[in-house]
Amino acid sequence: MSAIRRCMFTLAFTLLGAAHVAAAAPYPSKPIRVIVPFPAGGGTDIIAREVTNKVAMSTGWTFVVDNKPGSGGNLGVDAAAKAPADGYTVVLGQTSNLAINPTLFSHLPYDPVKDLTPISLVASAPLVLVTPVSSPYKTLADVVKASKAKPGALNIASPGNGTVAHLAGELLQKTAGIKLIHVPYKGAAQAVNDLIGGQVDLYLSSVPTLLAHIKSGKLRPLAVTSLKRVDDLSQVPTIAESGYAGFEASTWFGFAAPAATPKDIVTRLNAEFNKALKSPDLAKKLNDQGALVLGGSSEAFGTQIRQDIARWASIIKDSGTKLD
Repeated sequence: MSAIRRCMFTLAFTLLGAAHVAAAAPYPSKPIRVIVPFPAGGGTDIIAREVTNKVAMSTGWTFVVDNKPGSGGNLGVDAAAKAPADGYTVVLGQTSNLAINPTLFSHLPYDPVKDLTPISLVASAPLVLVTPVSSPYKTLADVVKASKAKPGALNIASPGNGTVAHLAGELLQKTAGIKLIHVPYKGAAQAVNDLIGGQVDLYLSSVPTLLAHIKSGKLRPLAVTSLKRVDDLSQVPTIAESGYAGFEASTWFGFAAPAATPKDIVTRLNAEFNKALKSPDLAKKLNDQGALVLGGSSEAFGTQIRQDIARWASIIKDSGTKLD
């Protein structure tokens, strides 16, 4: 064998050995980037940090949270969709940016079904319909009766156009056969102040946002949008219980990775997230944020995304809402 050929064989074996070592390296061998498509300190950010901290404690893995807010969560999800599919980037998406925005925005830079791989659902956060305590409406039935008597006479505020709360209000109107005037706000703070002051009749928003005002006696809860009652508002019926069986309009949160992320890595991440979610202390922390723990398989999360895209598309089209 010539010297040149021996060198070639040596190089080939060296490269094969290096590839074998790389392939055999345990996952993860470096920090996992967790994109949160909303600002630090918000509900999505808190959920992401609580869950990944729990996984880090049990596995020794390192997670680095990267807040990328903007465009209703679209910027952060788009960054995740375009990241390398190597298992070192995940994103905590939610109903708005994975199921609502594909229809709401005319030009979305990503396709949540084609460009992302679902890992696991994490939690859901129900909404609650409230009125000021000075309001004559004490039940959802009172609101429906008054609205049918004078269609369009009552208004309903939301934290903004295209939010889950806005579209849940549209779904309620469609389901109950009533007409309310939508009053969008840029966030919850001013909406709550105007509601307490009597400038608006009804408000639909997340339980954590309104819980303190309800407990202080400033707001009267009429119904929650989850299928089951909320522990902190156990005396408040669900909309489904109030005569509209099957009504559900909560915000869910779930981890996803870039499309083509290796299946074994997705399976490993799913197992660790689900293990963390079964922890009583993590469940309590999420419950304290008004969230209900979910979990489940990657496949189940993918089904949820596809079904909710179709479900919210119908509601968005009926409402005539469109954003760019």
